[in-house]
Amino acid sequence: MTPLTPAPRRVGFSRKLSRWDIKVSPYLYISPFFLSFAVFGFFPIIFNIWVALHEWDRRLGQGEFVGLDNFAWVLNQPAFWTSLQNTFSIFVLALVPQLILSLLIAAILDQNLRTKTFWRMSILIPFVVMPVASAMIFSQVFGQFGLVTPLLHDLGWFTDVDSPFFHNRFLSHVAIATMIVFRWTGYNALIFLAAMQAVPRDLYEAATIDGAGRARQFFSVTIPSIRPTMIFVILTMTIGGLQVFDEARVFDGSGSGGTGQGGSDDQWLTTVLYLFNLGFGDWQDRMGQAAAVAWLFALVIIVFTLLNFFLTRAIADSGSRPTRASRAAAKKLVAQVRAEANAPTTHAERPTVTEGSER
Repeated sequence: MTPLTPAPRRVGFSRKLSRWDIKVSPYLYISPFFLSFAVFGFFPIIFNIWVALHEWDRRLGQGEFVGLDNFAWVLNQPAFWTSLQNTFSIFVLALVPQLILSLLIAAILDQNLRTKTFWRMSILIPFVVMPVASAMIFSQVFGQFGLVTPLLHDLGWFTDVDSPFFHNRFLSHVAIATMIVFRWTGYNALIFLAAMQAVPRDLYEAATIDGAGRARQFFSVTIPSIRPTMIFVILTMTIGGLQVFDEARVFDGSGSGGTGQGGSDDQWLTTVLYLFNLGFGDWQDRMGQAAAVAWLFALVIIVFTLLNFFLTRAIADSGSRPTRASRAAAKKLVAQVRAEANAPTTHAERPTVTEGSER
């Protein structure tokens, strides 16, 4: 007799539902991010490429295809290159003091202070303040009747009646860089503080036993231990520092050279401000050229960020590599250990075996 084949088991609806739940639910959990990115991130990027290739009319919402003519027009504009120079100048003037102050403030907060929470919260107050509000305050500080200009007049540094910070290119960059340093130093200091607190305290105790002071511990223990965090912070500072807009837009609130235009002679005209003036400002309705500026500037930011990343990483790796002297000392020590290991042991040097140890 041939055995009877069992009938196939029917899978219940709840079993099927649980299987579908295991397969589909992970995609449902991550779908809100991808949907929001598609609407607010991917679509604007594609649409910006489309606008950059057209002579776009903002009122009609359409334009004539012109290819790469918008990019060629932007590259032939002296204002574009001036905005790039101003942007990099402000970025450099803001990056170095911001990095130094952030490290020093984080090192101070890493000590055993009283009311730690109060001090850590207080350094975030400039970051919480809106950039427009801080820019308006600093524009008054550097104005003709502010705090800085009358003091410089009394010291005899400037004899002009008007504020030099709204006419001199370098001084206007210093003023805008001061706003950036004021706003972002506390935020970066907290990131450095989190990295410093992750450093093992045994290293500081060993350095103290060896006679190292606070300054030597900071440069020999703290800085090498937080190098990955420093690379991350420098990269974020590079990307954010090149996108200066609010401070430059509101800096000339007093009306010198036209409010929000970057100065009477483009003294502090940044690239993002130049983009805004092309597409939405009072200059002219040039949405296609503004989109081209956005893509050219994005390419500049990517190249500069990569160069900054490789340079910072090379400096960090060079600090951790052994020097020639240390390598030579290590080779000498290894050779000495091998020579002692290969040397024949005499009868007098052999360890004596006692009766108790033999047992």
